[in-house]
Amino acid sequence: MNFDDLRRLAVTQTLFAPTTLQRAIERLGFVQADPIRAPARAQDLILRQRVKGYRTGDLERRYHALSIEEDVFINYGFVTRGLQALMHPRPGVTVPAGGSKALSALRRERARLLLDFVREHGVVHPRQVDDHFAHGRVKNYWGGSSNATTQLLDLMHYRGLLRIARREGGVRLYAPREHDQTALDAASLRARLDALVDVVVNLYAPLPASSLGFFIGRLRYAVPQWRDQLKAAVQRARERLSHASVGGIDWHWPAAASSTRAPEPLVRLLAPFDPVVQDRTRFELLWGWQYRFEAYTPVPKRKLGYYALPLLWRDRVIGWGNLSVKDGALAADLGYASSGPPRDRLFKPALAAELDRMGVFLCQSDKHR
Repeated sequence: MNFDDLRRLAVTQTLFAPTTLQRAIERLGFVQADPIRAPARAQDLILRQRVKGYRTGDLERRYHALSIEEDVFINYGFVTRGLQALMHPRPGVTVPAGGSKALSALRRERARLLLDFVREHGVVHPRQVDDHFAHGRVKNYWGGSSNATTQLLDLMHYRGLLRIARREGGVRLYAPREHDQTALDAASLRARLDALVDVVVNLYAPLPASSLGFFIGRLRYAVPQWRDQLKAAVQRARERLSHASVGGIDWHWPAAASSTRAPEPLVRLLAPFDPVVQDRTRFELLWGWQYRFEAYTPVPKRKLGYYALPLLWRDRVIGWGNLSVKDGALAADLGYASSGPPRDRLFKPALAAELDRMGVFLCQSDKHR
């Protein structure tokens, strides 16, 4: 195993041949979500690389017919129902931003009444709930003001008492949800945590040792009720995964993974949270430059752009692109980590083909400049 093998494995591990939407999500297990649309939401940008004929918004339009759920894994996103079942129930916990403070008696009573209301009505809009209860506004987790009903719905969703039935205009509609309450013995709990770790590793392998610990540590958001068991889960992962020392660093990946497939002469514009580029530590080790997500960086301090998409050529991330739609055409502003684009004669037509695909994905004209 060397760095070329690691780069190839990083690309081929999750950039599989395009398939159906349901099968793609089953292969991934988890698709991170983000509300920013520049030029499309992260979940759509991730799936366009892995689903045949995918168009922006397909996930939201087809969500109700898919065997998936919105939930928190290592971040918020879309998970298979099998993965969600491994994480629940989450009894007696607050949302990640809420800290470990116990719920007051008033909030517990409000939650009970709200759950009764949702069970009676089946699927509810937050406005419908708020009109009924008029909980008013409260201080949110970040010091600002939030709708108290929305905050309570978020809490009950995180605890697994509610699910997202669908969205209307981007607003989440809620329905009641029940999870298996069977108590786990020690062996069953270890097996469940190992299965969650396997999802993480399958998504982000090959992982340097520090990143393996970091991502497994983020499972504290998926299973806060078992967070004290995660350190042992890291150790078990290191013992069972394939591993090698490359560049003086221990790397880990699934035993079944293979890095033998040659990189295809394709250009891909990836989401900032695509599994290929999500791990910024791995990114710098494999591709030799620093990529940062700058949407929340003050404009004068940005180096790449508001929503720069990593530019993958074969098995190398060589630059980035800022895309926008202007007058019905796709405008692409590209930058390169080195002095310029590759001299490979196949690169230019491959880039043009990716921009064409992006234009179709956005349901815009196939023209670009």
